[in-house]
Amino acid sequence: MSAPAQARQHDLASLKIEERSRTTGKAGRRMGLFAAGLGLFVLAVGGVLALRGQKPVVEVAAARPAGDLRADALLNASGYVTPRRRATVAAKITGRVTSVLFDEGVRVREGQVLATLDDSDAKRALDAAKADRDAAQATITDYEVQLKNAEITLHRAQALQAAGVQTQEALDNARTATDSLKAKIALSKQQVAAAEARIQEAQQNVDNTVIRAPFAGIVVSKDAQVGEMVSPISAGGGFTRTGIATIVDMNSNEIEVDVNEAYIARVVPGQKVVATLDAYPEWQIPCKVRTVIPTADRQKATVKVRISFDKLDPKILPDMGVKVAFLGNEPVAQKGKGSAAKALIPQSAVRQDGGNSIVFLVRDGKLERRAVNLGAQRGSDVEVMAGVSPGDSLVVHGPEALRDGQSVQIRQ
Repeated sequence: MSAPAQARQHDLASLKIEERSRTTGKAGRRMGLFAAGLGLFVLAVGGVLALRGQKPVVEVAAARPAGDLRADALLNASGYVTPRRRATVAAKITGRVTSVLFDEGVRVREGQVLATLDDSDAKRALDAAKADRDAAQATITDYEVQLKNAEITLHRAQALQAAGVQTQEALDNARTATDSLKAKIALSKQQVAAAEARIQEAQQNVDNTVIRAPFAGIVVSKDAQVGEMVSPISAGGGFTRTGIATIVDMNSNEIEVDVNEAYIARVVPGQKVVATLDAYPEWQIPCKVRTVIPTADRQKATVKVRISFDKLDPKILPDMGVKVAFLGNEPVAQKGKGSAAKALIPQSAVRQDGGNSIVFLVRDGKLERRAVNLGAQRGSDVEVMAGVSPGDSLVVHGPEALRDGQSVQIRQ
């Protein structure tokens, strides 16, 4: 056999797979399949455990006192606190701010100086008007001196003409000179009056550089700083301010709500109302309907209603969110007189368990199961005789399978 043939035979022999290697490869494939199945099982178990550890999401509501007047409201609405007297104070002229004499939250009185503008040009115009007046007055004095001399000349001419010494022409000239000076004096007096009018105009321009408070109130917004330009109209793009400050008369605060036009018949002027500020949900503020605006919003199908507070409080601030309950004529406070109810809770918070009524309280993110003794139903609420106290947070919406001690997440 030749050398090249031996080499090819040797190469083919190197490609032979031994029996031991075949056995080992099958076992490796079986181990790989086993490991993959084990991994899938671990992932499935982990997913189940993760789902079990997820906190259920619930909605909560607070239990209210049994004497809550809102429980028997004819109608509920929401709106905002709005002042009847609110003004953005602006300058009457265009000018540069030279001083700002207030800050947010400061109480100001009517006529108090809030800011000043550059008055150099206005004062120069005032000085020029005064100078024109003084010049006109000086001219009057000169004409009056000349008039005295002209009247003497006229009297002399009249005497000489009567004596036949002087001609009629000389007398006429003397009379003309006197009348001319009288006319000049009258003209100068008119010029003085015109100068006085210009002085008043210039003085008004000077006064316009001082911005004063139109009424007593509290400054809620500071809209200009020293060095900025202000104008009564929008000018100069975004570099010119149109306001100096915003003042609110806190004594004019009231509530403005939009009532659906389908229920506006339940609202009448003078009707008693209970208001609750979003900032103080437990504070029930007695109010009454001041007026029903006699027009409707066709897009929202609502009618605007204004409500007055029976007594104002410093905690009531403009633009606060508020909820109102319109009450009926019957004194609601007497309805529950003698009732043993401790609290009012939403009907949706009550669950049934073996014929017993229960609720779930939320404390520190965990549920607490409570058995409750219910009383009469009031609209969408129900009285609780025992088991719940006012202020307790109760689950009103959530999964059915809730249990005592379970951790939950409160939906905001």
